[in-house]
Amino acid sequence: MSDSFVCKVLGPSRQALAFSLLTLLLVGGCAPSSTSNPKATKGEVVEIETIEVIPAEGKALAPAEGKASAPAPTAKAPAPAPTGIDAATAAIDEDVSATKKADEAKKAADEDKKADDDKAAADEAKAAADKAITEASQTIEPVQEKADDAAADPDAASPAVVNPAAADAAAGGGLQKAATTRVELGDPNLTAGVPGNGPITLEQIDQWLSDPKNSAELIPVLPLGLSQGAGQIQGIDRNPLTLAKIELGRQLYFDPRLSIDSTVSCASCHSPAEGYSARTKTGVGIRSQLGGRNSPVSFNRILSGPQFWDGRADSLEAQAIGPIANPIEMGFTHAGVVARLKEIPVYKQQFTAIFGDLTIDGVGKAIAAFERVLVTAPSPYDYNEQLRGFAALDADDIADDPELAAKFAAAKAGVSAHPMSEEAKRGREIFFTEKGNCTACHVGANLADEKYHNLGIGMEQPEPDLGRLSVTQDARDTGAFKTPTVRNVALSAPYMHDGSMATLEEVVEWYDKGGHPNPHLSDKIRPLKLSPQEKAELVDFMKACTGPTPTVEVSRLPSDK
Repeated sequence: MSDSFVCKVLGPSRQALAFSLLTLLLVGGCAPSSTSNPKATKGEVVEIETIEVIPAEGKALAPAEGKASAPAPTAKAPAPAPTGIDAATAAIDEDVSATKKADEAKKAADEDKKADDDKAAADEAKAAADKAITEASQTIEPVQEKADDAAADPDAASPAVVNPAAADAAAGGGLQKAATTRVELGDPNLTAGVPGNGPITLEQIDQWLSDPKNSAELIPVLPLGLSQGAGQIQGIDRNPLTLAKIELGRQLYFDPRLSIDSTVSCASCHSPAEGYSARTKTGVGIRSQLGGRNSPVSFNRILSGPQFWDGRADSLEAQAIGPIANPIEMGFTHAGVVARLKEIPVYKQQFTAIFGDLTIDGVGKAIAAFERVLVTAPSPYDYNEQLRGFAALDADDIADDPELAAKFAAAKAGVSAHPMSEEAKRGREIFFTEKGNCTACHVGANLADEKYHNLGIGMEQPEPDLGRLSVTQDARDTGAFKTPTVRNVALSAPYMHDGSMATLEEVVEWYDKGGHPNPHLSDKIRPLKLSPQEKAELVDFMKACTGPTPTVEVSRLPSDK
């Protein structure tokens, strides 16, 4: 047995053991098996190629040539204890077996560690997701100021605005610095108005403004459904929300004194009782003058940038003061409305406290702040979507996780309390597939792409409304109008920019035929060829996108004195 053979078979880690055993065996009981040396005796050692154990009588065992004859039957004797090479082999086998078992044990331990690591990673990911869900579902949660946040949680994001009114009151005056507060939009406390009854007095407003919580910057949290659009929130970086500013905007929104003859307010064309729109084909202004377009809804504006059907106002703040100077709508001037408001002590006191002065820009910021907290609460569609998220999960996995099971139970309870009909569910499949092609424009959390499209509405007229073209002077925008939201669409009839369609059924028929052909028709519009049942189901789905809007105080306004 050569050194190289031992190394190759046993490996370097076992060479010492092998050579020790081999030396012992060669000295104590090895002999050649060759027939050329039949007189070999026990204990004689020669150089060999094959090693055999010498029998006790001293005769070597000849190697078999061909088929060996069977030995005569003899009585079985107890197996002798291993000696010589057998003992060496057994010892080596035991060593190999022990090493193999050790390797297998190590492999099993490694696999257990990997499983533990994978589980820890999964638990960490789940914890992060649960944390995000919990934060998104909080109603009101105080948030400490920047320094306290850093001390409590170094990874937590700090509020971008140190003083909630800094952007508005930097020139002097303004409310005192206060901590920020997280609040879920739709909370009725945001739109409940100054406590009390009757016209708001100067004493009441002084008490209201002295409460620090009313000057705290609000960090808005969107409700279920809209929460998917958290990254699309508009305007609050330049115009932070506070309760004091929202309340001032509420008063201005419902106050007809913003019009020249004190007969028209923002709510005249965007009334809570009429889906924050108006049931007239077009807006109606002072002296019953008719506007040229239908009144868009004023809810969910926190997810919207440019305003009006043609997007001519680049912000909600700009939109809010536009109608004041429109001769058909409110018929006033910006300078005139500022002068009037300064004559009302309650208004003057609020503007001084919040913005440092009373200006038309402040009017726009206050109204925009109020409109940004007008959002739609979850609809049957939203509750159904929440439950659909569990469809891919195994029932046992849900049952084994108490927190997941609780969320699943809550989702089922939501669907039970706000059911979506089977017809509406089939309509959903039409809406979100090529069959209905609705998501070519109605996408995102607010089910609107914030873009402009020509549907052919009014394009058969001798002088059609040119829409977005009037703003951009781009021929491709001819007859294009901004996509309205499908949320609460059942409450905001009539439809289209000109109010030409009284029902959702008419709207579906228009899309089904592919609009009205014209050179600027959107390439997203094509005939759908829906069956009467599919059309009805599509309408049922749109109705299922209806959710409550916040309770709002509409009557309490500042007294004249």
